[in-house]
Amino acid sequence: MIKPISIVLVDDHALVRDMLRQRLTQETDMVVLSCESNAQDAVRCCVATSPDVVLLDIDMPGLSAFEGARSIKSQCSGTRLVFLSAFFHDRYIDQALALEAMGYLTKNEPPEVVIQAIRQVMTGTVYFSDEVLARIVINGDGVRLAHAPESRTRLLTERELEMLAYIARGLSKKEIARTVGISVKTVEQHCTHLMEKLAIHDRVELARLAIREGLVEP
Repeated sequence: MIKPISIVLVDDHALVRDMLRQRLTQETDMVVLSCESNAQDAVRCCVATSPDVVLLDIDMPGLSAFEGARSIKSQCSGTRLVFLSAFFHDRYIDQALALEAMGYLTKNEPPEVVIQAIRQVMTGTVYFSDEVLARIVINGDGVRLAHAPESRTRLLTERELEMLAYIARGLSKKEIARTVGISVKTVEQHCTHLMEKLAIHDRVELARLAIREGLVEP
């Protein structure tokens, strides 16, 4: 008997989680191991269960979806990352591709497309919604944005981008440290570096930049 595809669903909207869970469990070749409402719980669940696929919403409170995905990827090498979002900014797509995500779906896709995408990534083939495909290039060198965004934020490391997004959400340095699981001193160092690179030392201006760059939603 062929083992069913094991899935962890992660979305802070209960309606979306329940709808997808009910639909996916109707498929005989799929099993939903868990439904989580934030990236932090998703990491714990994936480490404990090692699912075949984790379907991650992007815009969630608490730990960044990309930070959570990075942790899942490092601890669960066999788990395929598929992002599901109402937003498809270049910056989101760029971060997903940097994590070697196997898929990026928009939330206007019907459940049947999500099912198709899950089956396809299990074959080792990437799956992207049409809106995302229009912004990327897939060739022998891999997958990349067709036009890399020109911005000062390109100077930032992935960790510094995460810090910028947390600052834009209004989190204090202590809250960021607790969310990410690092020391306040390390957070301060990352923040100092990103402010120097961006030449911005005002939290309001940093938040405005993050929103313009699509790192957080207004």
